[in-house]
Amino acid sequence: MSNPDSFIEEVTEEVRRDRLFALMRKYGWIGVLLVLAVVGGAGWTEWRRAQAEAQAEAFGDAVLDALDLGAPQDRVAALTATPADGEQAAILNLLLASDPVADRAGAIAALEQLANDATMPPSYRDLAALRKVVIAGSEMSISDRRAVLDPVAAPGRPYRTMALEQMAYLLVEEGKTDEAIAALTALLSDQESPGGVRARAEQMIIALGGEVAPATVPSAAVAEDDAG
Repeated sequence: MSNPDSFIEEVTEEVRRDRLFALMRKYGWIGVLLVLAVVGGAGWTEWRRAQAEAQAEAFGDAVLDALDLGAPQDRVAALTATPADGEQAAILNLLLASDPVADRAGAIAALEQLANDATMPPSYRDLAALRKVVIAGSEMSISDRRAVLDPVAAPGRPYRTMALEQMAYLLVEEGKTDEAIAALTALLSDQESPGGVRARAEQMIIALGGEVAPATVPSAAVAEDDAG
């Protein structure tokens, strides 16, 4: 190849590189923005999902605490004060419309309607199913209550330990004391069990004649006590 041809190719290649760099300088920011949008959108979606789950669980816990209050006026006041919007507001209105003391049948029917409403999030439906079993008590057969609690007690469900607690009480009703104690003891060591569930489980174990293992004292705390 002659020198003029080589020179022309080098110039052509240089022009191509210059054009490529010019295009990158002119439009490269679009690609950067696209990457940032994809990464940022994924992060935002995950954050919103986590926030929604946390809000749903907090709402459910607040509702359960309110419904456990003794006086009807206290329950109504606590439910009314519970922060809620959208679907949560609809659930609160449903619960406020019926009281398990003043209208037991109405409360059970309202909770059953919510538990079977496929348009509601599973966490709310689980909450309604759990509360329905608690309110109905012996009005429902043990097998029916266990059938309602079974899916709520599945791994990963937000009210799993509370459902397991109620299932342990069903064993007590059936006279299966040893099995009930074993189920309640398992709740004591379950990392997902809230303080209220553990406290009730411990009291029930003692009432059934079982024994509760003493809490393990951290070695550092033991050493500090010995030093004192």
